[in-house]
This record gives sequence, structure tokens and C-alpha cells, in this order.
Amino acid sequence: MLRRAAALSLPFLLATSLVPSAGAASPADARKRSTPQVALTSWSSYADLKAGRRAGLKLGRGHVSLLDPSPRTVAGKAYEAGTWTSPWATPGFAATALVPSWEATTPGRTLVRVEVRGRGADGRTGSWDTVADWSRTNRPVPRTTYSGQADDLGRVSADTWFATTAVTSWQVRVTLMRPRGGAQAVTLERVGAVASLNETAPRRTSAPGPAAGTVLPVPTYSQMTHSGHYPKWGGGGEAWCSPTSTAMVLGYYGISPAPAGIAPGHADAVVDHTAKMVYDHGYRGTGNWAFNTAYAATLVGGDSYVTRLRDLREAEDHIAAGVPLVVSIAFGRNQLAGAPISASNGHLLVVVGFEADGDVVVNDPAGASNGQVRRTYDRAQFERLWIAASGGTAYVIRNG
Repeated sequence: MLRRAAALSLPFLLATSLVPSAGAASPADARKRSTPQVALTSWSSYADLKAGRRAGLKLGRGHVSLLDPSPRTVAGKAYEAGTWTSPWATPGFAATALVPSWEATTPGRTLVRVEVRGRGADGRTGSWDTVADWSRTNRPVPRTTYSGQADDLGRVSADTWFATTAVTSWQVRVTLMRPRGGAQAVTLERVGAVASLNETAPRRTSAPGPAAGTVLPVPTYSQMTHSGHYPKWGGGGEAWCSPTSTAMVLGYYGISPAPAGIAPGHADAVVDHTAKMVYDHGYRGTGNWAFNTAYAATLVGGDSYVTRLRDLREAEDHIAAGVPLVVSIAFGRNQLAGAPISASNGHLLVVVGFEADGDVVVNDPAGASNGQVRRTYDRAQFERLWIAASGGTAYVIRNG
């Protein structure tokens, strides 16, 4: 498969994101826009981060960093650690899933640990569940997620926390760590999560909106030309739809980091490099949603996060603002006309624009060559598959 099978077995009725446009609302406690079925909440400004609880950290302008850390041991390694705990986020409905994402600077051997917990309508508070240990450098603790931890109110499945019993509020906690005695400036710049609720109601196809007739000049990379590359990072080919999509969006912004540790002679070696930088050693793949956005955040000057959208009409707001979207879909045989592969139970591609009639223009990395990546898919067909497979999951990577 191209990406892990979607953990959501039912369609969602979902809704909004932080659309990157001027004049968006920005409450002091957290930036949030929501409908009754989904709410994306994040903390990033001075006021946002001040509203959280700090232990061993100092507050800077748009970040927190270590000040008076405490000892911590991870994977047998001695660290100094401090934690930032968010206020309780209340989505306004009983949520069944959370997808956290973050932006952090982790030089040298530093790392961050991301945890979440929920609170039920009865007031019962769940335990903290560890979602990930993450660093850009991937050493000495491998970048990893911790699937399982099925306990009181939830369980972890790679990049997603699923509520055992629906929760009415949630928190995220981030622990910043550096090697004991070190002085590296590990910082947290942004953290949040998108909360959502399962919904099975049938829905109409969205009408074309402001991006009709707009196609962004996103470069085309094929994942298939990398088949057999680097088995230790997933082996290329069908396994690399997510890093290939992320590399295309970064390339659109003119960001193409020099490949590190990649054998010479590989065409589009930036794809191999991206796979290396987003590989999840717990899930054993490159399709972790938050790992892709966290890596992108180290390169772009704007926000990079995971969200869920209600429909393609909302996706058009991003395209109209010049922001391509990486989206997660799945489809069976003959369900997606014009696709370069017959079926997939989990696939990432880039929405780059819309035809004048509203059909979706994509860079589908499953194309056999770079020249076969650009595709146009029927709006109704694509929207139905996207919402049913992942609840409208999208990476928003915005530069500057």
C-alpha cells in the first residue's frame, strides 16, 4: 500500500482549518475556527504559549525553551527536560479522534515528546498518552510513534489518537529535551491538534468556488521512479507517496534542500532525502502525517500543520491563497477514473488547483514518471473518496 490503511472506517462530516488568508480570527488563548464536527486548535503566539503551563521552561517571543530543566531518561539516555502543557481545548462537540501536529527546533541530539489526553462529558480525565518522540536529526533516539496504549479514554494509532469514549475537551503536552549537561537551544514554536467526530450522514458534492480555473505551478515528482531505494526508509515506490508529495510542495516554494546521505546518481534525490527526514521508526513508514508537516516546518517560514476539511470548497480557499494541499485518500478498483494505479487503501497526493468546471487538478505521485504525475479527477468522485477515507485530512504547508 502507499500509505497505511486509513484508521477511520466511517466517513466524517468535517469542517474547517486555519485558512491562510488575511484577517483570519486569532483569539489570544488559541487560534481556532470550527463547526460542530471538527475543530482545529493551536498555540503559537506569545499570548497563546503564555496561556499554557510551563515547567522548567522560559517563554520567548513565539516559542518556549529550556530554563531550569529536570533530569529525564529516554531510551537509556540521560536528558534535561522541561514541559509545556496546553490549556484544555473544548471543541464544542464530543470528539472521537485527535491528530496533533507541531513545529519545533531540535538541534544536535535534542528532541521533543508529544502527548495528549482527553476528558469525558462525565468529567473523567484520561491518562497522558505518548504520541511521538520527534527530532529533525533522528539521533540518538529514533524518530518514532507509540501505537497502542489502549487504556482509559483513548488509544494511539501512529499519528492519530482515538477516543475509546468520546471526549468533550483535550490537552496536549510537549516535553523539550537535551542531553544532560548540554546547551542546545531546543524550542517549541507551535503545537495543536484537530479534533473530529465520526459522522455517517450522506453529503452533496460541493459547488465550485473561488479557485475554479486556478492551477498552481507545483513541480511534479514520481514516487515510482524511486522503487527499491533505501529499504531502511520504506523502499521507495509505492511506500513513498507522502514524502514525494511533501517534496513537491516544498519545491513549489523554491525549497529543495541538498540531499544528505543519498547516493549520487539518484534522479530527484530530494525525494529520497525527504523520505529519510520523515521516516517513523515506530510505524515503520514515511506516511506519518505529523512527521511530514513537522519536517516541512523546519524549512518554511510559515505554518505547517495537519487539519481536516469539510469539502473541496474549503480546499479552494487554500488554492486561491496560493497554498497547495497534500491530501489523504483511498479507493477501490475502478472508483477513481484516470488514476495511475487501480486501487489503494491509503494514498497521499497534492491538490494543485481546479478546472473551470470545478474538477480537481492534482499532482499524483503514483504516476509512472514525472511527466505522468499531473492528473485531473472528477470533483464528486474525488471528494467522496477523500472524505470517506480520511475525513478530509490535509497537510497545510505555507511559506512565509
